[in-house]
Amino acid sequence: MCQVAKTVTFGVIAYNEQRYLPDLLADLLGQSYEKRLIEVILVDGDSSDDTWKIMEDFQRNHIRDYLDIKLFHNPKRIQPAGWNIVIRNSKADILLRIDAHARLTSDFIEKNVACINSGEDVCGGPRENIIDDDTSWKRVLLTAEQSMFGAGIASYRQDAEQRKYVNSLFHGAYKKEVLKKVGLFNEKLIRTEDNEFHYRIRKCGYNICYDPSIKSYYQTRNTLKGMIKQKYGNGYWIGKTLFVCPHCISVFHLVPFVFVLAILATACLSAFRLFLPAICLWISYGIVAIIMTVQAVLKIKLFQCVVLPFVFLLLHLSYGIGTLIGIIEIGIGKVRHG
Repeated sequence: MCQVAKTVTFGVIAYNEQRYLPDLLADLLGQSYEKRLIEVILVDGDSSDDTWKIMEDFQRNHIRDYLDIKLFHNPKRIQPAGWNIVIRNSKADILLRIDAHARLTSDFIEKNVACINSGEDVCGGPRENIIDDDTSWKRVLLTAEQSMFGAGIASYRQDAEQRKYVNSLFHGAYKKEVLKKVGLFNEKLIRTEDNEFHYRIRKCGYNICYDPSIKSYYQTRNTLKGMIKQKYGNGYWIGKTLFVCPHCISVFHLVPFVFVLAILATACLSAFRLFLPAICLWISYGIVAIIMTVQAVLKIKLFQCVVLPFVFLLLHLSYGIGTLIGIIEIGIGKVRHG
């Protein structure tokens, strides 16, 4: 147990999460940190399934075990609005932001508190992707999400082995004083609210510490359609965020967008019988996709090796097209109101 006892707000926002929320709450019950020091805040975005009932049942059954259990509705449904509800109602020394799709190790809260007690302002650790059913197809989707080629180079995705300072992280723990100074989430940003929030944290002079001992897990999307929709939405809001907070977007976020532009440009050149740029583009992409597939799937089946490059391509296209549409929509809006 940590030497300095601190109260912790365990915050979760959810929308139609009846499938995953019970597992997360079970992980909360299994934490090694003293329950009487944990304030639980659960926010529901007016779900149409049993998410609210699950929250009510948890509150009714465990209210006496914890410092407090608070339930709130989020009529706006969007994530930044939900997190702002958590921040406004948090009374603890530390706030933990936990995704409803998460799974946690039993010492997750304890390790976060220990990191904060060591002098850090904000901390978090690696977030490994997992699947809820080990089928061949879900293994393909998991491999795509675990690969740097499919999911990006963020430290929390790649399980870096050294403690260090980073620009952003997943499942973060924040000292109360940080939240007081930085303020609330920008509710104009739906998918990139954490990028902008962490940018403001760094601008205020606080460090964001990545600690490899703080481990959590994230349930991978169950279907290719769901994953493509997720990547499109991520890319879409990257495009829009470029006009709101360009400094909080990394150049790596724009790689799929540049790839889509290259496809469009080489397609236009091919219409004028200039085929070489398109040939070079697709040969280069194919070589990289094959190399990354081999690197990612040395231990999985032939079927998965064959389809994974096409999954990579669909994810890159959906993300890049999303960014393009986001930029176009902002541009059209500026023209209309200019």
